[in-house]
Amino acid sequence: MSRAARSLAVVLILGAGACRSGQPFLVTAMGDKTTPGTIAGIVSASGGDPLSGRNVEAVDVKTAQRYSAVTNVTGGFSIKVPPAEYRLRVDLLEGERVVHDPGTVHINKSDLDANLKIVVGS
Repeated sequence: MSRAARSLAVVLILGAGACRSGQPFLVTAMGDKTTPGTIAGIVSASGGDPLSGRNVEAVDVKTAQRYSAVTNVTGGFSIKVPPAEYRLRVDLLEGERVVHDPGTVHINKSDLDANLKIVVGS
C-alpha cells in the first residue's frame, strides 16, 4: 500500500469517528458530576497489622448517600464516588473504636485520594 493510500485510510477512519451521531468522543462539561473520583487507603490495627474483610463506607456529608468497599488482605480499600465531601466509616467489632481517621475527604471530578489511613484500636 502506498504512503498516500495509507494516509487517506487514516483520514477516513478518523473522519468517520468524528462524524458519528450520538455521544461525542470526549465530554468536558465543567459541571459534570458523574465523573467519579476515588477514595482509597488502608485500614489497620493500632499495632500496624492490616484489617482485612472490613466494610468501609464513604458517606456524603450533605446527602448521606453511601458508597462502600471491603478491605483486602493488606487492609486496602478503593471506593469510586462522585464529587462531594465524605466521611469514612469502618465496621468495628465489639470493643473496638477508631483511633485515627482522615476526617472529611474532599473529592472533585476525577480526584484520587489514595493515602488515607484508618486505625482501629481497643
